[in-house]
Amino acid sequence: MTKLKNVVVLDKKALLEIANGEKKFDNRLNNTGRPVNKKSARQARLAKQAFYTDVNAKFKKGNQFKINNNTYAYSAGENGDLGCIVDNIGFHQCNVEYIGRTKVKCYSFTLGKKVNVTLDLKTLQFVS
Repeated sequence: MTKLKNVVVLDKKALLEIANGEKKFDNRLNNTGRPVNKKSARQARLAKQAFYTDVNAKFKKGNQFKINNNTYAYSAGENGDLGCIVDNIGFHQCNVEYIGRTKVKCYSFTLGKKVNVTLDLKTLQFVS
């Protein structure tokens, strides 16, 4: 008998886990084989897109943010409607009419006059 090197014997349970995608069979699938240039234009663009997605998700989730030392949060409307901005006590501050990737447009009425407010999500300081 000859002894074989680097032979992996898999039982039926391990084969089923691999077939169902629960267990990685080969770790080479996760490696592209070359290092990533973090300073490339593509990586910078992907990092920027990830940041925009992150701040947009934080805003929509209702995380608190600070503007001029006051704390506010977004309160979503019912049935997927746009909501409003409330302060840390829960009082209504303004209505939200548009949520984009990086901008949020709001309005409020003061003395019978409509006041438009634009929030830049890139510059908001979220409270952790």
